[in-house]
Amino acid sequence: MQVGNKSYRVETDVPDQVPVFPLSGALLLPGAQLPLNVFEPRYLSMFDEAMASDRLIGVIQPALAEAESLRGPVEDLCRVGCLGRITSFAETGDGRYVVALGGVCRFRLTGELDSGGKPYRICRIAPFFGDLEASDDSAGVDRDALLQSFKAYLDANDLEADWNSVERASTESLVNSLSMMSPYGPAEKQALLEADNLKLRAETLIAITEIALARDSDDYGRVLQ
Repeated sequence: MQVGNKSYRVETDVPDQVPVFPLSGALLLPGAQLPLNVFEPRYLSMFDEAMASDRLIGVIQPALAEAESLRGPVEDLCRVGCLGRITSFAETGDGRYVVALGGVCRFRLTGELDSGGKPYRICRIAPFFGDLEASDDSAGVDRDALLQSFKAYLDANDLEADWNSVERASTESLVNSLSMMSPYGPAEKQALLEADNLKLRAETLIAITEIALARDSDDYGRVLQ
């Protein structure tokens, strides 16, 4: 996995403990980019220290009250997150950082460490080392079905897309980008993150979109009655 100027190829390239950034509804996937606007003092401190070391941050969602099975050993956090490398960093002049994280690999949370007085949290992780391997598992993805569900969602919400860019995108980039951009809730984002492979992630995204469209259609019907 190449992220910015750094290659992550073997297990020793990835730490077993990282500072964590709990973000509800945020989704970072390996190989993708997540823009962030950082303003809380504790997280400004976290990014300062990450920039001075290995530039790695763990993005993870707070525990989902409606999904006990997704809760990790750290009770108030989900069990799976994604390790991100800071690939761009800018100061705004008003006390904020505008950064981008490049997804390195997913990880399973295994515990929390004493932060040693630091204002942010540090956790032990078990990385998904398979995410570091270059593989093409896009062959099983039903790209047409994915695009049809995406188009149906856009039509239902009076939205438009740059279809030339969409059609040029690789299947992996398309699945991951649509997953990250999707307007769904924390539980759906966690399901997309924890999908075992690209095919399952695409199927999960299609299913979530179809449920959302059916619900919206049903709600619209009730309003008209």
